Amino acid sequence: MIGFFKRLLGRVVANDHREELPRKACVGTRMLVVDDSPTICAVLGRMLERDGYAVQKAADGESALEWARDMQPQLIFLDIVLPGINGFAVLRALRHDPRTAHIPIVMISGNPQATEQFYVQRFGADDFIKKPFGYAEVAASIRQLVRSGRLAGRAVPPAIPVLPAVVPTGHVSGVPA
Repeated sequence: MIGFFKRLLGRVVANDHREELPRKACVGTRMLVVDDSPTICAVLGRMLERDGYAVQKAADGESALEWARDMQPQLIFLDIVLPGINGFAVLRALRHDPRTAHIPIVMISGNPQATEQFYVQRFGADDFIKKPFGYAEVAASIRQLVRSGRLAGRAVPPAIPVLPAVVPTGHVSGVPA
């Protein structure tokens, strides 16, 4: 209960190990955003760049495969509905290619059908984010990949202990004697 109030008041608890877990991937982590919507590419790209990631964008499956093989991103955000080769086919191709099989892939889709999430997991995606999404969902997906060891986490600064307030000598409750 005390830990709750300290977090509520914004104080850092030195021995709270949950606070020491990395929340973000390393600065400069290479990420590929694949979506045929320029708006989604721009918004997701800005979210990722704001956290210090290096972002490349592709608008179709063919470009995604080419970029993934050439630049070896450390994470791919892949839309399911794409012109030409769809996201499922791209996911399968990436998983079957030894050069890209290790890359974490987060599938994104605006299709309300829950069956897509099943197929995403069946074909080997690491996570699924439903459109429309916000920063919280993207950050949670990256955090989960860092915690699972699929992405390298950035160093977390050591916790700063909270020191008790010191009342000067000759004063009672901060009021001069």
